[in-house]
Amino acid sequence: MKIKEIMTTDVRAISATDSISEAANIMKQLDVGAVPVLDNHILVGMITDRDLVLRAVAEGKNSDERVSTIMTKDITSVTPDMDVHKVADIMASKQIRRVPIVDNGRLVGIVSIGDMAVEDIFENEAGEALHTISMGVRH
Repeated sequence: MKIKEIMTTDVRAISATDSISEAANIMKQLDVGAVPVLDNHILVGMITDRDLVLRAVAEGKNSDERVSTIMTKDITSVTPDMDVHKVADIMASKQIRRVPIVDNGRLVGIVSIGDMAVEDIFENEAGEALHTISMGVRH
């Protein structure tokens, strides 16, 4: 099965020039922990709830500052035609819970561990990936 068969295609993104508070508001509205960051429709980063806490709040940044000042820039992404098992392996090895799907640099979707778990045939693999990710998280 290809990742494009289970990815979420209705993805809300933010511009690198948008404010930190706008990113937080999008996360609140959508009840998500990460939002892709685009520059001219090209994926340039992700802003996560962790970025907001550690790189903005903890460092006393102004909420009007640009997302680009705190976003995660070294992003792992995959292509729509990649096999779901390969994507799960990548997520486990990189210890990430969600991965953007890009086609020629353009964001076309996103997939999370939860998306994989709802597919019965991937439940064990997603569970193993989540376990690996959780074990690697430092508290």
